[in-house]
Amino acid sequence: MDTSIQTIPLANLATIFIPVLLAVFVLYRWSLNSGQALYALVRMVLQLMLMGYCLHSIFNADSSLIVIGVLFIMVLASSWIALGVVPSARYRLYKYALASIVVGGGLTLAVIVLGVLQLDPWYLPQFIIPLAGMVFANSMNSISLTAERLNAEIERNVDYLKARHIAMQAALIPIINSLFAVGLVSLPGMMTGQILSGVSPLIAVRYQIMVMCMIFASSVLSTAYFLVLSKPIFLKQLETTESP
Repeated sequence: MDTSIQTIPLANLATIFIPVLLAVFVLYRWSLNSGQALYALVRMVLQLMLMGYCLHSIFNADSSLIVIGVLFIMVLASSWIALGVVPSARYRLYKYALASIVVGGGLTLAVIVLGVLQLDPWYLPQFIIPLAGMVFANSMNSISLTAERLNAEIERNVDYLKARHIAMQAALIPIINSLFAVGLVSLPGMMTGQILSGVSPLIAVRYQIMVMCMIFASSVLSTAYFLVLSKPIFLKQLETTESP
């Protein structure tokens, strides 16, 4: 049996939008912002198509400056998107989200690239860009969950330390759940992709362990650093909320 990965014809790929449109219809019937979901889906397709062409060019260029530029854009974008849940404080918190993702995500990525994989050269785009995407995306999601929950708790006049604890705990839920579920309920993306490509499951498992540890570490470190940096802003917000 041929175990090499198959190229999906565009006509076949289009069939996946049947359940997608059904899901959007459910959101529409339940008045749950189906327009935003549809916009997000269209944007996702366009972004991925554009990314495919860009990565093809980047891989062929083999330039450290281009790779650094891509990582820079990814960090800037993830920091901005993370704070979409707190629009009133987005500009004030942006530098903290940016620093948190750079420190937490960057440190974890450096360990993977230089310690685990020992890439030579370090900027091999086919490795570092997908890994950086996973690191920055998960850091972004954790910061977003933390900021939203912390902001909500402070608006309810909850003590800052308690609100911070609740926010951090909420951000950890999807990460901890994924650690419990991997291998039992789910086969995550990297492992699935490697197995579909014909890689031995025993080798794919090693990469997936690396990825899960990478996601956990980058998310927790980025979120913790964000909470440390943003403390003055949220304390000031709490004082404003408490004042008559």
